[in-house]
Amino acid sequence: MKRAYVRPTMVGERFVANEYVAACGDSGTVYKFKCDAGGGESGVVYEESNGKDDLQARPVFLGGDRCLGPYHACGVTHEAEVQDKFLKGYYVCGGSVTDVIIWRGEDGDNVHCTTNLKQETWGTAKS
Repeated sequence: MKRAYVRPTMVGERFVANEYVAACGDSGTVYKFKCDAGGGESGVVYEESNGKDDLQARPVFLGGDRCLGPYHACGVTHEAEVQDKFLKGYYVCGGSVTDVIIWRGEDGDNVHCTTNLKQETWGTAKS
């Protein structure tokens, strides 16, 4: 059998987009997280508002962190827009303090807390 020489050639392909890709960041993406701080125990939630590490449970005018009021975990997995404001905070119950991430709800007037402090591990979805 006789072998024939084949000259090497370079083949180029042109990229043609076949799907729409949004160029506006994470618009329409939601985080999924469970409101679970404290389990079934009622407590109080503070927003880290004074720039000092750890909870300072004294009035704001005395340099304390801002108290958001009583809290009880609803146990619901919420879907919150990635552009929503997520606050560092503390859940206090029976003398123990737990670091939490606070989401104030769709209208900013409710308190939901999660003990999963690694937002990069939260589930996401398109809304």
